[in-house]
Amino acid sequence: MSTDPWTADDPQPGDFDAVLNAIDPAHVEHHNGDPDATLRILVDVAGEDANRLERLAHARGKSPREVVSELLRATDRPAA
Repeated sequence: MSTDPWTADDPQPGDFDAVLNAIDPAHVEHHNGDPDATLRILVDVAGEDANRLERLAHARGKSPREVVSELLRATDRPAA
């Protein structure tokens, strides 16, 4: 595994502090963002995994998108 924060699998806090501090403030713009914005992620599922997802969604009476969304939300819940 690389110890270079630019190529490491898991950069650590502070790895880019020197680079960020070197940026001229004249080249920085602050944007508050849009609280109503959404993020769309394209998930590529193929072969038997795609078939499993379709079967799972059908069994739950949901779309594959809804099943993937539920799985993502479930990762934030504490284990029982």
